[in-house]
Amino acid sequence: MANRLDEIDKRILYHLAEDARNTSAPMIAEEVNVSAGTIRNRINQLEDSGIIKGYHASIDYEHANGSLTNVLVCDTDVSDRDKLAKQMLRVPGVVNVRELMTGQGSLHVTVVGSDTSDLTHVGRALSEIGVDIVDEGLLQREYFTPYQPFGPEEGFAEQSMADFMSLAGNAEVVSLTVSVDAPVAGRTLREANDDGLIGADVLVVAIERENEILTPKGDTVIQADDLATVFSRDGVSDELLALFTDEQADY
Repeated sequence: MANRLDEIDKRILYHLAEDARNTSAPMIAEEVNVSAGTIRNRINQLEDSGIIKGYHASIDYEHANGSLTNVLVCDTDVSDRDKLAKQMLRVPGVVNVRELMTGQGSLHVTVVGSDTSDLTHVGRALSEIGVDIVDEGLLQREYFTPYQPFGPEEGFAEQSMADFMSLAGNAEVVSLTVSVDAPVAGRTLREANDDGLIGADVLVVAIERENEILTPKGDTVIQADDLATVFSRDGVSDELLALFTDEQADY
């Protein structure tokens, strides 16, 4: 089952894919208008769920020590593909294996060697474990770019609405970053209800704060930089947005 990503998750993935080494939590936090602690918490969640599988250096082996990089296209039986892909990684010189779902050339293998003789030796070792090399070519350059739909949209930094979902009827759920000057900031949920700020048709169902997710109760204080998930039976109005963000809706 696919994980549901909100705009904050997408922005984190975009910037880490662009330059994980030089991207800090405060940098992303400033762009999406949440705290750095929230960004760190989201990164941990993305790692725990397996969406972020690791962080790897992009190495220019030719520049490092004059090595050659070869890309092999290999075939094997579908039933053996997963097992052989893992065996390939144990062959000295193999630095990457991509396993495709179906079709010819279902395994793409990146191999590094000091010269063509070294590459031939690696290719022979791969053949011996049961794969057929159907094509190959020396890698000249490799280019990467982050997934653009996860990237910045014009004006996003000024938005405090992190995620939005319509439900049956007029009901809607929205995730809002509480601003410092928001009417509900610094109040408990009970106080906000007693003062008529949060009506009976509105329910704060979760609050994400720093490295934890809180289940809101009457004595829970809503703080600036909280990411509040709010259910509204009659839909998300401009007035409701203004309670949490001190700004009007823009959607």
